[in-house]
Amino acid sequence: MPLSAPAERERQHTRSIEINGYRRTDGLYDIEAHLTDVKSFSQTNYDRGLIAAGEPIHDMWLRLTVSETMQIVGSEAVSDLTPYRMCPTAAPNFSRLVGMTIKGGFLRDANQAVGGTVGCTHLRELLQQMATTAFQTISPSRVRKEMRAEGTEPKPGSDAVDARITEKMGGPPKILNTCVAYSDAGPLVQRRWPHLYTGPDAEQQAAD
Repeated sequence: MPLSAPAERERQHTRSIEINGYRRTDGLYDIEAHLTDVKSFSQTNYDRGLIAAGEPIHDMWLRLTVSETMQIVGSEAVSDLTPYRMCPTAAPNFSRLVGMTIKGGFLRDANQAVGGTVGCTHLRELLQQMATTAFQTISPSRVRKEMRAEGTEPKPGSDAVDARITEKMGGPPKILNTCVAYSDAGPLVQRRWPHLYTGPDAEQQAAD
């Protein structure tokens, strides 16, 4: 269902972000992000002269190469278009992310490594979504590979892959009540972890 009809308006700015997760033939994974910022009007610029309507103000790429254990083994950034001449000098500093592991505290550590005057706000903002994309890419890939090896390919209507992924993430202690889907009073928890279900019919379910 779309959003409600908006008031009369005129578009001023469009930020586009595309992030893709790739499994490489060498067993590693590439998480690759592309960000552009575009205005609907032309504007003058000290370093670029004129930035025409529809021409990106920012056109940036960031690629993290990640192992199955979520360790960053490669990091490459490119700033093709920026509003200031000095902006692209921040891109090489994102190699400082190599050796970090995408887990709790990753964004804090990354901000220390590429924050402030050594980094780029827009490239750094990509890291949160890239971390989520890494989990979305690597966890299902690992589980599907394991299940194929076991000969337990799930059938349509099964949530066996999702269930195993959440267990690998730490199960209920890590995920319970982190969103509406994993509410301990909701149907997903009722089905997957009935002993933790707290919905209105929990007492009756326990008795049954």
